[in-house]
Amino acid sequence: MLIKLLTKVFGSRNDRTLRRMRKVVNIINAMEPEMEKLSDEELKGKTAEFRARLEKGEVLENLIPEAFAVVREASKRVFGMRHFDVQLLGGMVLNERCIAEMRTGEGKTLTATLPAYLNALTGKGVHVVTVNDYLAQRDAENNRPLFEFLGLTVGINLPGMPAPAKREAYAADITYGTNNEYGFDYLRDNMAFSPEERVQRKLHYALVDEVDSILIDEARTPLIISGPAEDSSEMYKRVNKIIPHLIRQEKEDSETFQGEGHFSVDEKSRQVNLTERGLVLIEELLVKEGIMDEGESLYSPANIMLMHHVTAALRAHALFTRDVDYIVKDGEVIIVDEHTGRTMQGRRWSDGLHQAVEAKEGVQIQNENQTLASITFQNYFRLYEKLAGMTGTADTEAFEFSSIYKLDTVVVPTNRPMIRKDLPDLVYMTEAEKIQAIIEDIKERTAKGQPVLVGTISIEKSELVSNELTKAGIKHNVLNAKFHANEAAIVAQAGYPAAVTIATNMAGRGTDIVLGGSWQAEVAALENPTAEQIEKIKADWQVRHDAVLEAGGLHIIGTERHESRRIDNQLRGRSGRQGDAGSSRFYLSMEDALMRIFASDRVSGMMRKLGMKPGEAIEHPWVT
Repeated sequence: MLIKLLTKVFGSRNDRTLRRMRKVVNIINAMEPEMEKLSDEELKGKTAEFRARLEKGEVLENLIPEAFAVVREASKRVFGMRHFDVQLLGGMVLNERCIAEMRTGEGKTLTATLPAYLNALTGKGVHVVTVNDYLAQRDAENNRPLFEFLGLTVGINLPGMPAPAKREAYAADITYGTNNEYGFDYLRDNMAFSPEERVQRKLHYALVDEVDSILIDEARTPLIISGPAEDSSEMYKRVNKIIPHLIRQEKEDSETFQGEGHFSVDEKSRQVNLTERGLVLIEELLVKEGIMDEGESLYSPANIMLMHHVTAALRAHALFTRDVDYIVKDGEVIIVDEHTGRTMQGRRWSDGLHQAVEAKEGVQIQNENQTLASITFQNYFRLYEKLAGMTGTADTEAFEFSSIYKLDTVVVPTNRPMIRKDLPDLVYMTEAEKIQAIIEDIKERTAKGQPVLVGTISIEKSELVSNELTKAGIKHNVLNAKFHANEAAIVAQAGYPAAVTIATNMAGRGTDIVLGGSWQAEVAALENPTAEQIEKIKADWQVRHDAVLEAGGLHIIGTERHESRRIDNQLRGRSGRQGDAGSSRFYLSMEDALMRIFASDRVSGMMRKLGMKPGEAIEHPWVT
């Protein structure tokens, strides 16, 4: 009661932080007329002036008002974009070793230019961390003109780059790259024989985009550099032939229950366990195949490696699905990241799982590896002298950020009020009914000229929806790990009137869908466009933009709920950016993986007893 009263009188911690920072924003705004009077050369000269002041002992924080005013003015001249007051607030939050929660569409990329410039003045280097190579390259190329105008150098750290190119990228004032690449470079540097072979400098300031994904979702993901171990590919092939003979144990209350099976699956913890009946059958089959001697037990110490092969093969068949957890491309099994929907070339599952999946798919089995060096993202990012991050969905994880990384979370207000309509979830009995309802919704929306983004949790599901849309004669684009090369082109035009785009989690983070499509992409497609052509493209875009807003903005359809609520929020956040109109709805069925795990078969039985007819749905905000 007392805490509530004090909060009412003095405001929350968040309010007090923003109140303090708004005073600095007023100072920056007061400097604007003075900055506008400077010539380009004088504005560029400010960087050298700031560096000289730092060398004389001035504190970095004292430079904030003037440095931010310089970046804002440079951005106006280079991009024709002026930082909003809320972006200045975001920039200050990021400089204070905090997490800035900024709603999707509030211009986090432009906000990041402020603390990146300020901290680059020290000459110790700034690492801007993104979740994938596409965003690293895009943000580096987009912001390069601004930083180079101000006399700073920009580097891009991409996988597969030779050591000299990496060294050059790290020597730049501001370096863009992915969390994976920074982590692997750190491990490689620690394995180097001499200091000259290293590529990284001392870890100074990391600015992490989509910080919740990297520091929470993937916090304990180990980055492993490995070397080859002994070849046991033949054993994986032999054990793989046995697994199809085993029957999965179903729940006793399910319709498919047929008595005791050979193995049970815990989908929540993603584990498989042999039943007594399964153990007996496995031992019989191993003896029959000549892998194990008669009378031996699979659990005897001598067969510990054999048990390892059986468990890996069982997991590969029961838990890992093609086009969901991995894809097969050019005779190679490539993992699909469950958080981003992107393929992870070069990454392999450990404990023999990757080899078991290769045996299952009938592709060449690569040797198992032994770990040479390893670090988790959590431990790697705590090595930085100064760490900050931004995301659209951080407040739900504020406690973790504070307890693990000692980072406070500050919720930055939006520039304009958010008017997107988030409709309640609809729950259907079967997946077929759900897909049919989605098709009807798409038809209804596109008839009005509304663009639609359909979010799926896997490649398999995106292709299922795509097939149904094709049958219904609805033109659409598919964006998933198989077609990631076309990502920029597909995203650029996803906001066209009546456009339909199906995307996995790839379109969830960092992708900006402009209503009416991207006029910049149209201009870029022309060779040496004239001023008249550019003006016409802009005018045509404005007509389309207004038409889409009139129709209701971008409509988001979620085909399933993800285990992480933040990923659902990221998908919703593609719509209603910068106060634009928009809407969203999730469609679920009792056959969805999440419903199977958390809602038992009894719920389905209850829905049937209530007399639900085919095609009917439960709609309630509680379900959402």
